[in-house]
Amino acid sequence: MNPIISELLARIQHMELEIEIEMKRKRAELQADFDETRVRFEREVLEQQRRFKTGVISYLLTANLLSVLTAPVIYALLFPILLLDLSVTIYQHICFRAYGIPLVKRSDYFVYDRTHLAYLNLIEKINCAYCSYGNGVMAYGREVVARTEQYWCPIKHARKIMAAHPYYTGFVDFGNAQIYKDELENLRSELAKLK
Repeated sequence: MNPIISELLARIQHMELEIEIEMKRKRAELQADFDETRVRFEREVLEQQRRFKTGVISYLLTANLLSVLTAPVIYALLFPILLLDLSVTIYQHICFRAYGIPLVKRSDYFVYDRTHLAYLNLIEKINCAYCSYGNGVMAYGREVVARTEQYWCPIKHARKIMAAHPYYTGFVDFGNAQIYKDELENLRSELAKLK
């Protein structure tokens, strides 16, 4: 890989680490105890959050009419999202095993921590769970497709793409046939290192 690009990527990784450290500091300010799957707030923080909670009936009575009218359209996507989730899972279990690509751990992409927020009512918590599930499926699917792309077609596009997946920077430059032929097996073997 180009040394300038390698240096820039290393700087980005360092900045991402700094962002994560700052986010941990901010969470500590909220007096929340975070572990892998649970969140526990201090009693006084919970009491303060509950003061901002809107009851379900009040929430429904004051809801924006457009929100109420579009809710069925939004929730109708649940079925295609469920189908995508199932399809991606079946796909990777068959194809990744056949090609020796490490399976993507599905549970790593789903986070449902907003249910611990005392200022959300039941409807808001359901809405948050729906969005968390949808985003989790998309992130999970993206990782599966990214690994598939690295295995079958690790070539950068001629045009700039929006929000490239993390493997993309290591792909072969567009139009460089010799390096593609030389690097394809190396890029495939990089996948085997993912555990």
